Amino acid sequence: MAPPIILIDDPADPRVAAYRDVRERDLVGREGLFVAEGEVVLNVLARSGLCEPVSLMIARKRVAGLAPLIAQMPDEVPVYSASQEAMDAVVGFHIHRGILALGRRRAAPGAADMLAGLGEGSLVLALSGIANHDNMGGLFRNAAAFGVDAVLLDTDCCDPLYRKAIRVSVGAVLATPFATAQGDLLDALGAAGFETVALSPGGDRRLVDLRRASKTAVLLGAEGPGLAASVLARATTVAIPMATGFDSLNVATTAGIVLHHLAFAAVKT
Repeated sequence: MAPPIILIDDPADPRVAAYRDVRERDLVGREGLFVAEGEVVLNVLARSGLCEPVSLMIARKRVAGLAPLIAQMPDEVPVYSASQEAMDAVVGFHIHRGILALGRRRAAPGAADMLAGLGEGSLVLALSGIANHDNMGGLFRNAAAFGVDAVLLDTDCCDPLYRKAIRVSVGAVLATPFATAQGDLLDALGAAGFETVALSPGGDRRLVDLRRASKTAVLLGAEGPGLAASVLARATTVAIPMATGFDSLNVATTAGIVLHHLAFAAVKT
């Protein structure tokens, strides 16, 4: 049994107030809620054990074709069907995909609890100062692709549940455990028994020579400043060799290369 379809023709209808002026609300937050868009992302949301849908708003012309997706939603989740004109007026711009959802995380674990729940063989992606939402989405997409067990953020990172980050991640943000450490990332990882591998152009060893510890964390910093020297001094530093005269990659690209290597690397004994 699928949730009932609720017709919306008035952009001022209070039932869709949470979708109003999406871009402006992106900047100020939604008090624990997030907006997801697109069919692929909503399919992830429907299956996620970490997040749950609160409501859907779908352009009327797309409702019939999305019947299988709608059927995955709990019966109590309202599905609002609006004309394209009304939907654009509510959202504040032309929403050409015509598919939005409001969702929430089921729980927001603390960093220590999340790490403590990870056993031998675990792989964590740790991020410091990642402020670009495209990069954040790409990092989560790579984390999901290469079997990362959790993502650990510091307080200088942007919100992974920002609409654009969710979209770029193709929904991986909604299916990958993550938490924010209120203190030092390396302290939190060390207390949980993780060996931290920090990426730097000046790393002491090449990625190709890196073997995976029984519990490994890959630490990446923001493009430009990278990781502080004081942080690098406390971790195993690794470099990805590049062509002469070129020394940097996009941070999401770097993560993809490193995580792919570790996903298939032998565990050191």
